[in-house]
Amino acid sequence: MSIGSHSRSGLVRGPQRCGTPLLVVRGHDGEVRAFRNACRHRGMKLADGSGCAKAFVCGYHGWAYRLDGALQHVPHDHGFPDLDKASHGLVRVGATEHGGIVFVNQGCSHIERTALAEIPALLSDTQQVFATKESVTNANWKLSMEGNLEGYHIKPTHKTSFYPYGYDNLTVVETFGHHSRVTFPFRRIEKLRAVAPELRKIDGMVTYVYHLFPNVIVAILSNHTTLSILEPLSPTQTRFHTYRLDNPSPAGGQIAHEKVARDATFVSDTGGKEDAAVIRGIQDGIASGANDHFTYGLFEQAIVHFHQTLHAQLN
Repeated sequence: MSIGSHSRSGLVRGPQRCGTPLLVVRGHDGEVRAFRNACRHRGMKLADGSGCAKAFVCGYHGWAYRLDGALQHVPHDHGFPDLDKASHGLVRVGATEHGGIVFVNQGCSHIERTALAEIPALLSDTQQVFATKESVTNANWKLSMEGNLEGYHIKPTHKTSFYPYGYDNLTVVETFGHHSRVTFPFRRIEKLRAVAPELRKIDGMVTYVYHLFPNVIVAILSNHTTLSILEPLSPTQTRFHTYRLDNPSPAGGQIAHEKVARDATFVSDTGGKEDAAVIRGIQDGIASGANDHFTYGLFEQAIVHFHQTLHAQLN
C-alpha cells in the first residue's frame, strides 16, 4: 500500500488483505500505524475505503478510538464498571514506512526497519497518486507475478504494443535479498552512443520493474510509476490493487498530467490486456494436466529467484 510521507494526518485506509480487515492511519504525530479493523466491544468493523478522520467511532454502539488506537470514549460507561480502557485499545499490527511505501505485517505488532534495509527508496515525496483500481483475474497470483519478471515474451506477446519501442528478450536482472529488479531498455537508449560515457543519463530510457517479495510490483516507466499488490484469493484467482503515480521530471517539477495519463492508458489498454490474456491462458493450460512442471531458461532468472525464495520461506 502506498501512502506518501507528504500525506496529512488523519488519512485513513481500510483495506482487506488475505481476508483480514485492517486500518492504516497516519496519526497527528506523523507516524503511520496499522490495526485490526474491529471494535473491541463486539467486533464491528470501524471503517471502509479511504478518507480522513479525527477518531474511529464504531457505528454500532459509539465506542470511540483515537488515531493511535487508544480507547477514548465509551457511551454510558457506568454499564462497564470493570472495563480497563487501557487494555481495550485497537489491536495493533506491524507497520512502517519506507521509501514512500507502507509495509504491514499482520503477524507482529512492530516491524524493525532493518528488515527493509535491502529495499531501495522507490517513491518520492513529490509523487501523487492519480489513479487507483481493483480488479480480479482468474489465475494464480504466481502466474501474474511471473509475467512481470522477464522480457522473453516481449516480441511474441507485445508485437504491436511494447516491442516497437523496446527490444526482444533484452533485460538486465539484479537480485538483492528476497527481491529483484528487471531493467527493460527502450530503443531510444541508442542515442547515448553519441554521448560521452561520463555524461550519459538513462532517465526515461528504461523501465525498471522491482519485485518486492512476495507479492508487490513497482514498475517505474518514463512518465509514471505503477505499484501493484497481488492478493491471492484462491489457487485460481487473484485480486490486483493498483496505484498509479506521476513521475518527477528530469528537469525538475512534475511531468504534465496529460502526458502521464496518456502513457498510463497506453500501457494498461495494450500490454496490460495482452499480459492478462496470456496469464488466463496459462491457468487454463494448467487445468489440462499436460505439465507436471514448468521449464525456465537463463532469460528467466528473476522468476527462478522468486520461486527459490518462496520455497525457502515456506519450508
